[in-house]
Amino acid sequence: MTYLSQSLNIGGQIIQGPLDTRLNTVGDIVNRVMQFLIPLAAIILLFVIIWGGYDYMLSQGNPEKYKSAQAKIFTGIIGFVLLILAYFIVKVIAAIFGVSGSF
Repeated sequence: MTYLSQSLNIGGQIIQGPLDTRLNTVGDIVNRVMQFLIPLAAIILLFVIIWGGYDYMLSQGNPEKYKSAQAKIFTGIIGFVLLILAYFIVKVIAAIFGVSGSF
Protein backbone atom coordinates (compact mmCIF):
# COMPACT_ATOMS: atom_id res chain seq x y z
CA MET A 1 0.00 0.00 0.00
CA THR A 2 1.40 3.42 -0.98
CA TYR A 3 0.75 6.25 1.46
CA LEU A 4 3.08 9.01 0.27
CA SER A 5 2.43 9.22 -3.44
CA GLN A 6 1.47 12.09 -5.70
CA SER A 7 -1.28 10.16 -7.45
CA LEU A 8 -3.14 6.99 -6.63
CA ASN A 9 -5.08 4.78 -9.02
CA ILE A 10 -7.92 3.19 -7.07
CA GLY A 11 -10.39 1.16 -9.11
CA GLY A 12 -9.56 3.02 -12.31
CA GLN A 13 -10.03 6.43 -10.70
CA ILE A 14 -6.91 8.59 -10.31
CA ILE A 15 -6.69 10.67 -7.15
CA GLN A 16 -4.18 13.53 -7.54
CA GLY A 17 -2.13 14.66 -4.52
CA PRO A 18 -1.65 18.24 -3.33
CA LEU A 19 1.94 18.61 -4.54
CA ASP A 20 2.94 20.51 -7.64
CA THR A 21 3.10 18.08 -10.56
CA ARG A 22 6.25 19.76 -11.89
CA LEU A 23 8.28 18.52 -8.89
CA ASN A 24 9.37 15.15 -10.20
CA THR A 25 13.06 15.04 -9.28
CA VAL A 26 15.37 16.20 -6.53
CA GLY A 27 16.72 18.79 -8.96
CA ASP A 28 13.24 20.28 -9.32
CA ILE A 29 12.91 20.54 -5.55
CA VAL A 30 16.34 22.17 -5.18
CA ASN A 31 15.42 24.55 -7.99
CA ARG A 32 12.22 25.58 -6.24
CA VAL A 33 13.97 26.05 -2.88
CA MET A 34 16.75 28.13 -4.45
CA GLN A 35 14.18 30.36 -6.16
CA PHE A 36 12.91 31.20 -2.69
CA LEU A 37 16.14 31.32 -0.67
CA ILE A 38 18.39 33.45 -2.88
CA PRO A 39 16.06 36.49 -3.06
CA LEU A 40 15.33 36.14 0.67
CA ALA A 41 19.05 36.12 1.47
CA ALA A 42 19.61 39.14 -0.80
CA ILE A 43 16.91 41.10 1.03
CA ILE A 44 18.38 40.19 4.42
CA LEU A 45 21.86 41.23 3.26
CA LEU A 46 20.50 44.52 1.95
CA PHE A 47 19.03 45.22 5.39
CA VAL A 48 22.38 44.35 7.02
CA ILE A 49 24.16 46.89 4.81
CA ILE A 50 21.49 49.53 5.51
CA TRP A 51 21.78 48.82 9.23
CA GLY A 52 25.55 49.22 9.03
CA GLY A 53 25.16 52.52 7.14
CA TYR A 54 22.71 53.75 9.76
CA ASP A 55 25.13 52.83 12.55
CA TYR A 56 27.92 54.52 10.62
CA MET A 57 25.96 57.76 10.40
CA LEU A 58 25.15 57.64 14.11
CA SER A 59 28.66 56.73 15.27
CA GLN A 60 29.53 60.43 15.83
CA GLY A 61 33.23 59.71 15.68
CA ASN A 62 33.10 57.00 18.37
CA PRO A 63 35.74 54.46 17.27
CA GLU A 64 33.86 51.44 18.68
CA LYS A 65 30.60 52.31 16.93
CA TYR A 66 32.54 53.16 13.76
CA LYS A 67 34.26 49.74 13.75
CA SER A 68 30.97 47.95 14.46
CA ALA A 69 29.26 49.76 11.58
CA GLN A 70 32.19 49.06 9.28
CA ALA A 71 32.05 45.36 10.21
CA LYS A 72 28.31 45.20 9.40
CA ILE A 73 28.82 46.82 6.01
CA PHE A 74 31.79 44.54 5.25
CA THR A 75 29.80 41.48 6.36
CA GLY A 76 26.92 42.46 4.07
CA ILE A 77 29.23 42.91 1.09
CA ILE A 78 30.96 39.57 1.75
CA GLY A 79 27.53 37.98 2.08
CA PHE A 80 26.50 39.33 -1.34
CA VAL A 81 29.70 37.99 -2.88
CA LEU A 82 29.10 34.55 -1.34
CA LEU A 83 25.46 34.62 -2.44
CA ILE A 84 26.42 35.35 -6.04
CA LEU A 85 29.12 32.67 -5.86
CA ALA A 86 26.61 30.14 -4.50
CA TYR A 87 24.21 30.99 -7.34
CA PHE A 88 26.86 30.31 -9.95
CA ILE A 89 28.03 27.13 -8.22
CA VAL A 90 24.46 25.79 -8.29
CA LYS A 91 24.19 26.72 -11.99
CA VAL A 92 27.47 24.90 -12.78
CA ILE A 93 26.47 21.80 -10.81
CA ALA A 94 23.07 21.82 -12.53
CA ALA A 95 24.80 22.01 -15.92
CA ILE A 96 27.18 19.18 -15.01
CA PHE A 97 24.35 16.86 -13.92
CA GLY A 98 22.07 17.94 -16.74
CA VAL A 99 19.36 19.34 -14.50
CA SER A 100 17.41 21.98 -16.35
CA GLY A 101 15.15 24.45 -14.66
CA SER A 102 14.02 28.03 -14.55
CA PHE A 103 16.55 28.88 -11.85
